[in-house]
This record gives sequence, structure tokens and C-alpha cells, in this order.
Amino acid sequence: MKVTFLPLTVDAARKLGARPLLDQAVRTDRAAAECWTALLAGCGTAARRDLGPQLRRLSEATSMQVGSRWWFAEGAGHRKRVAGAQENLEEAIADGDGQEFALAFVGYDHAMASAVVCANSVPARKVGEHRA
Repeated sequence: MKVTFLPLTVDAARKLGARPLLDQAVRTDRAAAECWTALLAGCGTAARRDLGPQLRRLSEATSMQVGSRWWFAEGAGHRKRVAGAQENLEEAIADGDGQEFALAFVGYDHAMASAVVCANSVPARKVGEHRA
């Protein structure tokens, strides 16, 4: 299976054995590929409208994987980063800008994968915090 838009997120979910998250990440990746095609073709298809809800479902799956307690407490910085990246992505879709879309997806994938990895690392650290 080749993923093009969420390789980091898919890899993190696969390594953790987080099947529901992995399945949603793969569905979201497919939706992103369809949206990308629509953007490049200059089409206003359903693929462009359908990606936003897929992104929200992926965020929900991530929240379930990392746990609501972590997502809203120690992981709040990650949650905000994911939300900001998702907002950038949705703006790129609305603008119909393929380059902006590609760059925004890189940031979104990194934010999602970082949240998943950090939530499952021991001990959990805050965003920007490094080992001594």
C-alpha cells in the first residue's frame, strides 16, 4: 500500500498497531489524493468537499488513540498544532492552490504523527521539550 500524503502518520499508526487510526489515516490519504487530483484539474468536485470531514475523522481517531486526557492536557500543544495545520490545509483547498495544499499537507502529516508518537512515548514530554 502506497500512501502519498500521510506517510508519517500511517507509519506511526502501523508501528503502534493502532488499527482504527491506521484505517482512518489510509482513508484520509485516499481522500487527499482525490482532492489533489481535483485541485490540479481545477475542478470543484466532491473530492474537494469531502476531505475536510475526513480530516476531522482522522483527528477524532487520533484523539481516541492517544486518549482524551492526554489530548486535552499534556498533548494540548500537539492538539493545537494539528488544528492549525488542518486550518491551513482547508484554506489551501478553498483557494484551490495545489502548491499550498502540498505544503500544508506536509505540516499536517508531521503534526499528526508527532502527536501519536509523543503520546505513546515514555515519559511523555511537552511540545518543544527535550531530554536533558
